[in-house]
Amino acid sequence: MPKSSKFATLHNANRVWAVASIHGEAQRLRAVHEQIAERFEPGDRLVYLGNFLGHGKEICETLDQLLSFRRALLSSPGGLACDVVFLRGAQEEMWAKLIQIHLALNPGEVLEWMFERGLRATLEAYGGNASHGLVGARDGAVELARWTGEMRDAMQSHPGHSRLMSALRQAAFTEDGSLLFVNAGIEAARPLDTQGDSLWWGDGFDKITEPYNGFKMIVRGYDRKKRGVRITAHTASLDGGCGDGGGPLQAACFDMSGACIEQIEG
Repeated sequence: MPKSSKFATLHNANRVWAVASIHGEAQRLRAVHEQIAERFEPGDRLVYLGNFLGHGKEICETLDQLLSFRRALLSSPGGLACDVVFLRGAQEEMWAKLIQIHLALNPGEVLEWMFERGLRATLEAYGGNASHGLVGARDGAVELARWTGEMRDAMQSHPGHSRLMSALRQAAFTEDGSLLFVNAGIEAARPLDTQGDSLWWGDGFDKITEPYNGFKMIVRGYDRKKRGVRITAHTASLDGGCGDGGGPLQAACFDMSGACIEQIEG
């Protein structure tokens, strides 16, 4: 397994719960949390597969709910900080790019591209205005840096939100190498530590027909086609379109053999 702060290792796991893309649907997330809380057992671990931000209208409430449920799990007997992992999704990657957009060569074009893909909702959730960003892009790097600084400060004004964003991992895997968790994609011909943007924008996931680097099962939480729960011999895709298509929020529990032993939705 690659040793890097980009990845999270799930130690001594008996089962792992995985939650698909939430996209700002706090009510659906709350319903999923209630069901997980009823079923969570000693030795269980929890991975959120990214895309907490974007599209939906309850983005700040979604992050509050994530932080609250994490605290509840960690307060139970034997709870450890490493038992709950948050992955970076495409939406979180775009937010990170937004905060540094004043360094881009063509900031206006990049902003418009990201706004079309869900970032506008996140921006508005923190009191931002897309048109102000585009004006800043036209006025130059200094004005644009002022605007991005305001957006960074806006997130920091919500307790825990910036800390959560700084703790995101690109992927997670069980200590025994059985299960791998990613946001959206994986390119089978490349090692995990060289995947880069493929984890968010790659299209190789559906092409996987055999174990990747020894993992029995690869689980992702975002599918551009929003096809719901789809499980093959070596892959599991959980995206039902929550917040980005009107579908439910999917979650599932996997044992160390790679079997999906329970599915829930909110």
